[in-house]
Amino acid sequence: MRIQLSYLLGVLLMVQTGCRKEELNVENPNSPTPGSAKTEAGILSLSLGAVYQTGFNGITDTKYSGSFLGSSFWFLAPAYHDLMADVVSAEAANNIINQVSVPDYVVMDDGTKISNTAPAKGVVRLNNSRTKAGSNMFYFEWTWMYYLNNACNLVLETVDNVSFSGDATTRKNAIKAWAYFWKGYAYSRIGSIYYAGLIKNESAKTNGLYKTSAEIIAEADANYNKAIEALNGITTLTDYNTMVKALIPTQCQTGKGGVLTPTMWIHTINTMKARNILVNKRVKDMTATDWNNILTLVSNGVTSSDLVFTGRSASAGSFLSATTGSVAAMTIGDPTSTTYKITERLIQEYKTGDKRLANNFSQVTAYLNQKGGFTFSTRYKLLDGGNAMSGVQVVGSKTVGAYELYVAATYEENELMKAEANIKLNNITTGLASVDAVRTYQGAGLTAVSGTITDAAQAYEELRRERRTALLFRNVSLYDSRRWGYLDDIGAGGTGRTNAVVVSSTGVVNTKATINYNFLDYWDVPDDELALNPPTDGSAPVQNPK
Repeated sequence: MRIQLSYLLGVLLMVQTGCRKEELNVENPNSPTPGSAKTEAGILSLSLGAVYQTGFNGITDTKYSGSFLGSSFWFLAPAYHDLMADVVSAEAANNIINQVSVPDYVVMDDGTKISNTAPAKGVVRLNNSRTKAGSNMFYFEWTWMYYLNNACNLVLETVDNVSFSGDATTRKNAIKAWAYFWKGYAYSRIGSIYYAGLIKNESAKTNGLYKTSAEIIAEADANYNKAIEALNGITTLTDYNTMVKALIPTQCQTGKGGVLTPTMWIHTINTMKARNILVNKRVKDMTATDWNNILTLVSNGVTSSDLVFTGRSASAGSFLSATTGSVAAMTIGDPTSTTYKITERLIQEYKTGDKRLANNFSQVTAYLNQKGGFTFSTRYKLLDGGNAMSGVQVVGSKTVGAYELYVAATYEENELMKAEANIKLNNITTGLASVDAVRTYQGAGLTAVSGTITDAAQAYEELRRERRTALLFRNVSLYDSRRWGYLDDIGAGGTGRTNAVVVSSTGVVNTKATINYNFLDYWDVPDDELALNPPTDGSAPVQNPK
């Protein structure tokens, strides 16, 4: 996104469309201006709109939004991740979602090799142009996250000028924790997917000094630490609760969502910081120090009883549509009619007897779709609201308010990072106990593996499969595919995917196929940004050399 304009545009979007008095209402004409934001009610509206309107719905330029298949950040930015991670596939040409997940080649069980004549790595770079508008995959996550970051900058620039009621220090710290947390969130996403990024901590200033992804992650952690500092400054819980309750849409304050206590919020931050370590290194490059650093964080991370940040749809005025607002919603139904289709490579990760498979998916007549991709065919569909199995995880629903979208860290992610670190540190029984705990939490109904598996490779395979299934639609699948080597060209040392289930165009079910994805591991900076904000002297490279 052309960042020189995006900061101002992001502010305008926020102050024009993003606030509520009691509910987030994207049509509310009484939206705050920078002047009215200097009241307590105004800064709350500004802070609420910064995240749920500007951050998750900020792209309104029809040159880009006109090609959308759904609505908001959550149907598209995470979808590119799930497409490239081979969780879902797509045949629609909108936003080139039918091209980004086509591997370079697949070798079927009989040795037949089918190659992609338009490799995805070349396609996404060809479309990285201001002239390509909605076809530029690199544009969307960058733009949404910098909108979010900039809107939070404005909150931080305003909050010290606000007169608060009650315990003013506590109320101010709650707002600061909110803004710093979401800035950390935005930088985390930028640094975890783009080869370079910009550190932008003032709303009215631009810069062309691009930083490496590692430097962006460091900035993310710095903002998370500032959020923790603000949370540690909370002294009056009633005032804190009043503020946080006003910052989260009412429909999101149910289930696992709600008003996080300061301790719960710090748990979420620790899990997010652990994620930043885990997903930005290849597994083969991780050291004992890395694993121990992760263990330290997740030991004070999200617990099974914690509330977390979630999203839900509402009948009116919601930032999230029940039918088109998420990847899950747009995957529900028969694959002949859905935007996204569940892939065979996801289904094969579920162990025999896993109740989560039975509760969320059903087998259908094979959908033999070879349009745009030779791995698109599938025999499965995602169910709407599950299969009524008591106590078992439900992956998606189109009923208003029913689907709980996890926006940030969760207990399962925290526990599986704990499992992985322990397994890699040779604490296999302890690590697998965490895998068992997640399966129990989600109602998988599987026999415990802790104490029965002692081989490190087998233990890690349990962990790998569990991350693919338990964390479905939780925004980590692509990071996992990258760090496991799946994305890298087999000819250049990548693992690709072996023993993969692939249904051919004639319905033949292959179970030992080899897939060479050869996708970009980190994305180039979008041309929309570079064209109007060229790199200055001292900038890091803005294009991945791969």
